[in-house]
Amino acid sequence: MDGVPESHTGWTFVTNHARVLAVIADNRSARIRDIAAHCRLTERSVQKIISDLEQDGYLSHVREGRTNTYRIEPGKVLRHPAEAGLTVASLLSLLVQDEADRSPLPAGRRQTPA
Repeated sequence: MDGVPESHTGWTFVTNHARVLAVIADNRSARIRDIAAHCRLTERSVQKIISDLEQDGYLSHVREGRTNTYRIEPGKVLRHPAEAGLTVASLLSLLVQDEADRSPLPAGRRQTPA
């Protein structure tokens, strides 16, 4: 898969569940293999995460031949009390970008927070 990020060690700000959801938001018919490669997870981990998301109503899928097409519930409220009232759509608006926005800026042109 082209454009797969380098592997990372240590802590991160985004959970694996959020990463998987963001990949699905980018491609509703993404294969588990591709999701796993993009998120740097095992296919088994991705299957478990998708199962968690479906079980709690954040995600559903329809089988079309050999392909799953996923449907995200954008109005579903996030689980943690600290995010009370925030929806999946608001989370994804931060995580999902157009492909044109994904290319990193050259070292001398990186944006810094104000």
